[in-house]
Amino acid sequence: MKVIKYIFWTLYRIWFYVLVALPILLLFPFLLISISKESWYPYFFKLARCWAKFILIGMGFTYSIKREQKPIKGKSYMFIANHTSMTDIMLMLVSVKNPFVFVGKAELAKIPLFGFFYKRTCILVDRSSEKSRKAVFLRAQRRLKSGLSICIFPEGGVPEEDVFLDAFKDGAFRLAINHQIPIVPLTFADNKKRFSFTFFSGSPGKMRAYIHKFIKTEGLTIQDTKTLNIKARTVILNKLKAYNK
Repeated sequence: MKVIKYIFWTLYRIWFYVLVALPILLLFPFLLISISKESWYPYFFKLARCWAKFILIGMGFTYSIKREQKPIKGKSYMFIANHTSMTDIMLMLVSVKNPFVFVGKAELAKIPLFGFFYKRTCILVDRSSEKSRKAVFLRAQRRLKSGLSICIFPEGGVPEEDVFLDAFKDGAFRLAINHQIPIVPLTFADNKKRFSFTFFSGSPGKMRAYIHKFIKTEGLTIQDTKTLNIKARTVILNKLKAYNK
Protein backbone atom coordinates (compact mmCIF):
# COMPACT_ATOMS: atom_id res chain seq x y z
CA MET A 1 0.00 0.00 0.00
CA LYS A 2 2.84 2.40 0.88
CA VAL A 3 4.58 1.65 -2.43
CA ILE A 4 1.37 2.50 -4.33
CA LYS A 5 1.18 5.84 -2.49
CA TYR A 6 4.77 6.72 -3.40
CA ILE A 7 4.15 5.82 -7.06
CA PHE A 8 1.00 7.99 -7.06
CA TRP A 9 2.79 10.95 -5.46
CA THR A 10 5.66 10.70 -7.97
CA LEU A 11 3.30 10.58 -10.95
CA TYR A 12 1.20 13.36 -9.42
CA ARG A 13 4.25 15.65 -9.23
CA ILE A 14 5.24 14.86 -12.81
CA TRP A 15 1.66 15.52 -13.95
CA PHE A 16 1.76 18.94 -12.27
CA TYR A 17 4.81 20.00 -14.31
CA VAL A 18 3.19 18.66 -17.48
CA LEU A 19 0.14 20.84 -16.76
CA VAL A 20 2.37 23.86 -16.06
CA ALA A 21 4.25 23.46 -19.35
CA LEU A 22 1.50 22.34 -21.75
CA PRO A 23 -0.56 25.56 -21.97
CA ILE A 24 2.62 27.65 -22.12
CA LEU A 25 3.72 25.66 -25.19
CA LEU A 26 0.27 25.88 -26.79
CA LEU A 27 -0.15 29.59 -26.09
CA PHE A 28 3.50 30.53 -26.64
CA PRO A 29 2.96 32.95 -29.58
CA PHE A 30 0.11 34.75 -27.78
CA LEU A 31 2.07 34.93 -24.53
CA LEU A 32 5.08 36.29 -26.38
CA ILE A 33 3.00 39.04 -28.00
CA SER A 34 1.32 39.94 -24.70
CA ILE A 35 4.67 40.61 -22.98
CA SER A 36 6.22 42.55 -25.86
CA LYS A 37 4.88 45.82 -24.40
CA GLU A 38 4.47 46.66 -20.72
CA SER A 39 1.12 48.33 -21.50
CA TRP A 40 -0.18 44.98 -22.80
CA TYR A 41 0.34 43.26 -19.45
CA PRO A 42 -3.45 43.03 -18.73
CA TYR A 43 -3.77 40.73 -21.77
CA PHE A 44 -0.96 38.55 -20.44
CA PHE A 45 -2.73 38.50 -17.07
CA LYS A 46 -5.92 37.12 -18.67
CA LEU A 47 -3.92 34.33 -20.29
CA ALA A 48 -2.19 33.65 -16.95
CA ARG A 49 -5.59 33.25 -15.26
CA CYS A 50 -6.62 30.69 -17.91
CA TRP A 51 -3.28 28.88 -17.35
CA ALA A 52 -3.93 28.80 -13.58
CA LYS A 53 -7.47 27.42 -13.96
CA PHE A 54 -6.21 24.76 -16.37
CA ILE A 55 -3.63 23.55 -13.81
CA LEU A 56 -5.97 23.53 -10.81
CA ILE A 57 -8.72 21.67 -12.67
CA GLY A 58 -6.20 19.29 -14.26
CA MET A 59 -4.82 18.43 -10.81
CA GLY A 60 -8.29 17.53 -9.59
CA PHE A 61 -8.68 20.56 -7.33
CA THR A 62 -12.13 22.03 -6.81
CA TYR A 63 -11.64 25.60 -5.68
CA SER A 64 -14.09 27.88 -3.91
CA ILE A 65 -13.57 31.59 -3.26
CA LYS A 66 -15.41 33.54 -0.57
CA ARG A 67 -15.20 37.32 -0.53
CA GLU A 68 -15.88 39.77 2.27
CA GLN A 69 -15.17 42.59 -0.17
CA LYS A 70 -14.54 42.80 -3.91
CA PRO A 71 -11.69 44.79 -5.50
CA ILE A 72 -12.86 47.66 -7.69
CA LYS A 73 -11.91 47.45 -11.36
CA GLY A 74 -9.12 49.88 -12.29
CA LYS A 75 -7.96 50.43 -8.70
CA SER A 76 -4.59 49.34 -7.32
CA TYR A 77 -4.21 47.06 -4.29
CA MET A 78 -1.59 45.14 -2.34
CA PHE A 79 -2.65 41.46 -2.34
CA ILE A 80 -1.07 39.24 0.31
CA ALA A 81 -1.60 35.62 1.39
CA ASN A 82 -0.08 32.79 3.38
CA HIS A 83 2.42 30.74 1.38
CA THR A 84 2.61 26.94 1.62
CA SER A 85 2.48 25.55 -1.90
CA MET A 86 3.47 25.99 -5.54
CA THR A 87 -0.26 26.17 -6.24
CA ASP A 88 -0.54 29.44 -4.26
CA ILE A 89 0.40 31.27 -7.48
CA MET A 90 -2.42 29.59 -9.40
CA LEU A 91 -5.03 30.08 -6.67
CA MET A 92 -4.10 33.75 -6.35
CA LEU A 93 -4.52 34.23 -10.11
CA VAL A 94 -7.91 32.51 -10.03
CA SER A 95 -9.11 34.43 -6.96
CA VAL A 96 -8.28 37.95 -8.18
CA LYS A 97 -9.52 39.50 -11.43
CA ASN A 98 -7.69 42.83 -11.08
CA PRO A 99 -4.40 42.60 -13.02
CA PHE A 100 -1.51 42.36 -10.56
CA VAL A 101 2.21 41.70 -10.67
CA PHE A 102 3.87 39.12 -8.43
CA VAL A 103 6.93 39.98 -6.38
CA GLY A 104 8.75 36.66 -6.18
CA LYS A 105 11.99 34.79 -5.70
CA ALA A 106 14.62 35.28 -8.39
CA GLU A 107 15.45 31.54 -8.27
CA LEU A 108 12.14 30.67 -9.97
CA ALA A 109 13.40 32.32 -13.14
CA LYS A 110 15.66 29.27 -13.59
CA ILE A 111 12.70 26.93 -14.18
CA PRO A 112 12.65 25.99 -17.88
CA LEU A 113 9.90 27.60 -19.97
CA PHE A 114 7.98 28.96 -16.94
CA GLY A 115 11.02 31.01 -15.95
CA PHE A 116 11.17 32.69 -19.36
CA PHE A 117 7.83 34.45 -18.76
CA TYR A 118 8.26 34.69 -15.00
CA LYS A 119 11.34 36.93 -15.19
CA ARG A 120 9.72 39.12 -17.85
CA THR A 121 6.43 39.71 -16.05
CA CYS A 122 7.16 39.50 -12.32
CA ILE A 123 9.28 41.65 -10.02
CA LEU A 124 12.18 39.44 -9.02
CA VAL A 125 13.91 39.76 -5.69
CA ASP A 126 17.08 38.18 -4.33
CA ARG A 127 16.37 38.31 -0.60
CA SER A 128 20.06 37.92 0.23
CA SER A 129 20.84 41.17 -1.62
CA GLU A 130 19.98 44.55 -0.11
CA LYS A 131 20.40 46.15 -3.54
CA SER A 132 17.85 43.74 -5.04
CA ARG A 133 15.35 44.41 -2.24
CA LYS A 134 15.61 48.16 -2.81
CA ALA A 135 15.15 47.71 -6.57
CA VAL A 136 11.82 45.99 -5.89
CA PHE A 137 10.38 49.26 -4.58
CA LEU A 138 11.34 51.15 -7.74
CA ARG A 139 9.89 48.51 -10.08
CA ALA A 140 6.74 48.13 -7.99
CA GLN A 141 6.30 51.89 -7.97
CA ARG A 142 6.35 51.98 -11.78
CA ARG A 143 3.76 49.19 -12.00
CA LEU A 144 1.45 50.85 -9.48
CA LYS A 145 1.65 54.13 -11.38
CA SER A 146 0.50 52.29 -14.50
CA GLY A 147 -2.66 51.20 -12.65
CA LEU A 148 -1.68 47.63 -11.79
CA SER A 149 -1.74 45.97 -8.37
CA ILE A 150 1.02 44.08 -6.56
CA CYS A 151 0.97 40.63 -4.98
CA ILE A 152 3.48 39.59 -2.31
CA PHE A 153 3.62 36.51 -0.09
CA PRO A 154 4.86 38.37 3.00
CA GLU A 155 6.32 35.37 4.82
CA GLY A 156 9.27 35.86 2.48
CA GLY A 157 9.34 32.21 1.48
CA VAL A 158 7.70 28.91 2.34
CA PRO A 159 7.92 28.11 6.07
CA GLU A 160 8.90 24.73 7.45
CA GLU A 161 6.16 22.09 7.42
CA ASP A 162 5.57 22.40 11.17
CA VAL A 163 5.18 26.22 11.04
CA PHE A 164 1.52 27.25 10.88
CA LEU A 165 2.15 30.82 9.70
CA ASP A 166 5.56 32.48 9.65
CA ALA A 167 6.27 36.09 10.66
CA PHE A 168 5.61 38.62 7.89
CA LYS A 169 8.31 40.79 6.32
CA ASP A 170 7.60 44.53 6.23
CA GLY A 171 8.15 45.17 2.51
CA ALA A 172 4.55 44.76 1.34
CA PHE A 173 3.27 47.03 4.08
CA ARG A 174 5.84 49.78 3.51
CA LEU A 175 4.99 49.75 -0.18
CA ALA A 176 1.24 49.91 0.52
CA ILE A 177 1.71 52.83 2.92
CA ASN A 178 3.99 54.68 0.49
CA HIS A 179 1.32 54.48 -2.22
CA GLN A 180 -1.67 54.66 0.14
CA ILE A 181 -3.25 51.56 -1.41
CA PRO A 182 -5.42 49.06 0.50
CA ILE A 183 -4.04 45.78 1.77
CA VAL A 184 -6.13 42.80 0.63
CA PRO A 185 -5.40 39.75 2.83
CA LEU A 186 -6.24 36.31 1.43
CA THR A 187 -6.25 33.04 3.34
CA PHE A 188 -5.51 29.81 1.50
CA ALA A 189 -6.86 27.07 3.72
CA ASP A 190 -5.98 23.81 1.97
CA ASN A 191 -2.98 24.33 -0.32
CA LYS A 192 -0.48 22.72 2.05
CA LYS A 193 -2.64 19.61 2.30
CA ARG A 194 -3.35 19.48 -1.44
CA PHE A 195 0.17 20.14 -2.79
CA SER A 196 2.89 21.14 -0.37
CA PHE A 197 6.60 21.43 -1.16
CA THR A 198 7.14 17.98 0.39
CA PHE A 199 7.64 15.70 -2.63
CA PHE A 200 5.76 12.65 -1.36
CA SER A 201 2.47 14.36 -0.50
CA GLY A 202 -0.65 15.80 -2.04
CA SER A 203 -3.97 14.67 -3.48
CA PRO A 204 -6.94 16.00 -5.46
CA GLY A 205 -9.63 17.75 -3.40
CA LYS A 206 -11.01 21.10 -2.34
CA MET A 207 -9.07 24.35 -2.20
CA ARG A 208 -10.63 27.22 -0.27
CA ALA A 209 -9.63 30.84 -0.68
CA TYR A 210 -10.99 33.61 1.53
CA ILE A 211 -10.66 37.28 0.57
CA HIS A 212 -10.87 39.37 3.73
CA LYS A 213 -12.14 42.87 4.18
CA PHE A 214 -9.55 45.33 2.93
CA ILE A 215 -7.23 47.10 5.36
CA LYS A 216 -6.98 50.82 4.63
CA THR A 217 -3.66 52.65 4.59
CA GLU A 218 -4.89 56.22 4.03
CA GLY A 219 -3.26 58.56 6.51
CA LEU A 220 -0.73 55.96 7.71
CA THR A 221 2.99 56.67 7.74
CA ILE A 222 6.07 54.45 7.64
CA GLN A 223 6.00 54.45 11.46
CA ASP A 224 2.76 52.44 11.21
CA THR A 225 4.38 49.64 9.18
CA LYS A 226 4.79 47.12 12.00
CA THR A 227 1.27 47.73 13.32
CA LEU A 228 -0.15 47.19 9.84
CA ASN A 229 1.98 44.06 9.44
CA ILE A 230 0.68 42.55 12.70
CA LYS A 231 -2.91 43.48 11.89
CA ALA A 232 -2.81 41.79 8.47
CA ARG A 233 -1.06 38.68 9.81
CA THR A 234 -3.61 38.36 12.64
CA VAL A 235 -6.47 38.43 10.13
CA ILE A 236 -4.96 35.54 8.13
CA LEU A 237 -3.86 33.61 11.23
CA ASN A 238 -7.31 33.74 12.82
CA LYS A 239 -8.93 32.48 9.61
CA LEU A 240 -6.42 29.64 9.31
CA LYS A 241 -7.20 28.60 12.88
CA ALA A 242 -10.93 28.71 12.13
CA TYR A 243 -10.47 26.51 9.05
CA ASN A 244 -8.35 24.02 11.00
CA LYS A 245 -10.65 23.53 13.98
